[in-house]
Order: sequence, then structure tokens, then C-alpha cells
Amino acid sequence: MKVSIIGGGGLVGSCAASSLQAGGIVRDITLVDVNSDLAEGQVLDLLHGSSLTADQNISAAGIEAVTDSDVIVITAGLRRKPDESRLDLINRNVELFRAILADVKQHGTKSDAIVFVVSNPVDVLTYLAVRELGLAPEKVIGLGTLLDTTRLRSMLAVQLDVPATQVMAVILGEHGDSMVPIWSAAQIAGLPLEKCPGYSPVMIQEVEQKTRGSGAEVIKKKGGAGFAVGVSIAHVIHSIALDQRRILPVSTLQGGAYQLRDICISVPTVIGRCGVLDRIEIDLWPKERMGLMNSAKVLRETIDKVLQ
Repeated sequence: MKVSIIGGGGLVGSCAASSLQAGGIVRDITLVDVNSDLAEGQVLDLLHGSSLTADQNISAAGIEAVTDSDVIVITAGLRRKPDESRLDLINRNVELFRAILADVKQHGTKSDAIVFVVSNPVDVLTYLAVRELGLAPEKVIGLGTLLDTTRLRSMLAVQLDVPATQVMAVILGEHGDSMVPIWSAAQIAGLPLEKCPGYSPVMIQEVEQKTRGSGAEVIKKKGGAGFAVGVSIAHVIHSIALDQRRILPVSTLQGGAYQLRDICISVPTVIGRCGVLDRIEIDLWPKERMGLMNSAKVLRETIDKVLQ
């Protein structure tokens, strides 16, 4: 499998490449970046460790690399300027993303290629990719709330002093302020969360608050998220490459799940070699369902403002 990462010279793109290299599952990793020297430097750094990882082809190339790629990851994006509003940032990123999509469309893709959107605002840009690329909606996936979900699980594990791999909790909805933690389905090693020693409603509120602010905290302290988003990207790509059919909270075009339509938003989604295979509706508490509806409303309003 060949994976091309547009924006591969940046922090997110290079961390994704590193995670894919460590995973040793995909055969070809190509970094595409407007700064070709930066992409080539990242490739050199990866190649220097290749004797201790896996037998893979790692290279830098131009946008023409998408032509024979199985998965096209788009991580390129702009950061907020001082005193810039969130809407202004969205408008600038939409403009950049449209240019990237135009380049991808011009060069063409394989009939079974999957486009994987990571750039923010990820739900809005995933919707834009579906609309402008002309691919089947099942072939366009956004990272969605998978990163938020793994942050929630990890922070919950620290609070409860349990292995993070045994925490099962999920966040649905928008990758943003209106995200919805689904506490009704949370478990620790298959046991109800509320039965775990150390559980309390106050602790849950604290973990949720920390999760909501974790992205901003990382940006403040180190300039941007890299490692966690990198392994999250690899997690989705490995599910595609191995046809693992994992159920993941990723953003895709909805056609009726939870009565959501014509919007890209995260719900439990089965991901395999062909992209989106199915969506799973789990029972939600009424307040969680209302939160999901509100999240969809927020996204719809944003889309109507910026994608005219």
C-alpha cells in the first residue's frame, strides 16, 4: 500500500509518517510539501532509522504522487494569527484546502483511492472534499473525534490509575467545542465505569474539561500537537490497509445515522480497505443525543457560512 501525505514536511504530517514507519504495515510512504527541502529533510531523518524499523520505501515527491496512491492524507493547514477570529482562520484554510483539492483532482487518483482529511476544521474540510473531488462518499474520511477520543481515554486512565489500553470511552460529534463525550458507554476492562475504584461525577467532569482544553494546552506549551495525532492517523490507515474493520469515531458524510444527513460528523464508523463500510448506532442518553444534534447544528451553520 502506498500512502502519500500532503503537508508531510510539517509537524503533523511528519509525525504521521513516523508512526506509519514504526507500524511497519504500509509499504510506501511519500511526503508531499510545498517546502520541498523540508519534506526531503524529514525523509532523510526517517531513512536514517529505517534499519531498525521496517522494509519500506520512504520518499519525497510533488503532488503527482497522488496518482498511484492508495491513501492520500491531507494534513496541510494554516495556524491562527494573533487576534484572528476562528471564522477568519476557517476561511483561510478553506481557501488553501480548495487549492489542494484542485491539484489532487487535476492529477487524478486511483479508482479505489481513499482521501483522509486531517486539516482543520476537519469536519468542514471533509465535507468540502466530498463535494469537490467527485469521489464516492465512502472514500473520503476525516480524522474527526478520534484524537479527542484517545485524549479522553488517556486522561481517564491517569485519573483511575489503569492501563490506557483498557479504557473504552468515545467522543462523537464535531472535532471542536461542541464535541460529545459518550459517558453512557464508557467501560474499564469491560466493567462499567461507575464501578471502577476512584470514579466520581466530579472526576468525570474534570477529565472532560481537561480533554476539551487539551489541544489548546499542547499548542500553548509546545506549539502544536504531533505525536498523538500521528498515531491516530496511523491507527486509521492500518485499519484500511489490513481491512481490520475497526469501529472508529471518524468524520464522514452522513446519510441517516442518528437522523443526521448531508453533513460530515463523527459517529461510530466501520473502516476497512474500501473505506467506510458501515455506521453503528449505539443507545445514547437523551442529553448525549441532544448534544450530538447540537454539534450537527453548529457544523451546519459553519458550512453554510464558509462553503458558499
